[in-house]
Amino acid sequence: MTREPVPLIIVNGVSKSFDGNKVLDNITIDIVSGKTLGLIGKSAAGKSVFIHMLRGSKDYFPDEGTIIYRINYCEQCQRAELPIEGTPCNKCGNETVLKEVDFWSLDERDPVRMAIKNRIAIMLQRTFALFGDKTVIENLFDALGDEMDESKKVKRSIELLELVKMTHRTTHIARDLSGGEKQRIVLARQLAKEPLILLADEPTGTLDPQTADMVHDTLVQKVREDNMAMVVTSHWPEAIERMSDEAIWLDAGVVKDVGDPGTIVEEFMQEYDFVRSDDVDIGQPIIKLTGAKKYFFSVVRGVVKAVDGVDLEIKEKEIFALVGLSGAGKTTTSRMIAGISPSTDGKVEILIGDDFVDMSITGEEGRGRATPYIGMLHQEYTLYPFDTILRNLTTCIGMRMPAELAKVKAIQVLKSVGFPDKNMDRILYAYPEQLSTGEKQRIAFAQVLIKEPKIIILDEPTGTMDPITKMAVAQAVVDSRRDLGETFIVVSHDMDFVLNCCDRAALMEGGKVVALGTPEEIVGYLTEHGSLEQFKDGGSA
Repeated sequence: MTREPVPLIIVNGVSKSFDGNKVLDNITIDIVSGKTLGLIGKSAAGKSVFIHMLRGSKDYFPDEGTIIYRINYCEQCQRAELPIEGTPCNKCGNETVLKEVDFWSLDERDPVRMAIKNRIAIMLQRTFALFGDKTVIENLFDALGDEMDESKKVKRSIELLELVKMTHRTTHIARDLSGGEKQRIVLARQLAKEPLILLADEPTGTLDPQTADMVHDTLVQKVREDNMAMVVTSHWPEAIERMSDEAIWLDAGVVKDVGDPGTIVEEFMQEYDFVRSDDVDIGQPIIKLTGAKKYFFSVVRGVVKAVDGVDLEIKEKEIFALVGLSGAGKTTTSRMIAGISPSTDGKVEILIGDDFVDMSITGEEGRGRATPYIGMLHQEYTLYPFDTILRNLTTCIGMRMPAELAKVKAIQVLKSVGFPDKNMDRILYAYPEQLSTGEKQRIAFAQVLIKEPKIIILDEPTGTMDPITKMAVAQAVVDSRRDLGETFIVVSHDMDFVLNCCDRAALMEGGKVVALGTPEEIVGYLTEHGSLEQFKDGGSA
């Protein structure tokens, strides 16, 4: 039953610096139950830092200001409830006591602080925290804990899977899911906690727009029905407008504006412009797929046809897109091209010198000849956490050259992915944990570019990027193709990005290519079949 919204968190004058760099500056806002607060801003604006601070993550304590949590506290079972006067504990039925506590002043082992943290759910950007060897429903059983009996666990798990539209994957092994499917299961696991507040940092970053809209609507529904609070960031400004009751525009840690989400989004989007591709001479085919198939076999599920007979040619210096909804077979196709996941049947061939190399053949005479010339940015990328960004871009990935030359090359590639000169020293000598998720994603892209591979595969390269950062990445792709003659394969459901930097695209559905042509022709196909809305970046295409 929906109750009147009440202040759950009072943020007053909060500031935070890392190594002398102020990332949050005097943030003041009330976070209210039954309402959603949207955070919008460029990469490194401070959005993720604010999320971690609200959660109580280690090393994110405020340098100044306070974060006050208002809860009803049950002394009997040490549980936190919404601060609604006169309501008993939902777990044991005993009376609760209204408390207002300075969250960061409490010891980590304080029972009140622990009670609050137990009712905070969080979704982090591109973090698929699942038990890979367990089924989807076993992952939900784990999230529900040992106190609930088996029959109730089954019922509750099915309810959660229905919420995120994943009942068709109930018995699938978690590691076999697509990135977007994993993200929905992570969401279901977090909702299993029955949170007082959900901190959602890019909760739909790896989803296609149609599925993202479904998840957005589900979250708004849960906020209203359960009276929980939500703080959400999104690289899709329209998602902030759609989901939020109030929005904050953060710029380099400072509140640039706060108020009506529609007004805030309109102001933010004035800084956004599209990138147009340049003209280059496209060469002959260097990648060939002939009847390529990838089947997975499972005792439980039988045959899973991830890729089912794809015929495709990609030409030298093309920027080619594989587009489709989550689970369409895009990523599996790209992994077959990269030699990571050999085809079950048919052929995948890469031109090396004068010879086409069969990527299903192992060894130095097979795909071993081709893989050194292929770079890939995965959805689930990782950086070396205990090394600086300079080392991440050089020695950590096997680059052997004089130190000064390595630094010059690192600066060049960082500039190519959108880092300005004024921040260069901070970025070069920072450690990954000191950067925002958007910055880390661009560093991972730079790791690929710095090796100057012949073929570059980008798997959802703009998944958690704000529009302005996305523009910088699109420019980096276009410039790299022009300057280095590289061929790009972009795996994406973001038609804005595809339209602005890709030459051709293949639309995939159910493991098959159902349309092939220029991005504009793919848009025409989607329009004709009434499915363009599923591929729009929040409706802005």
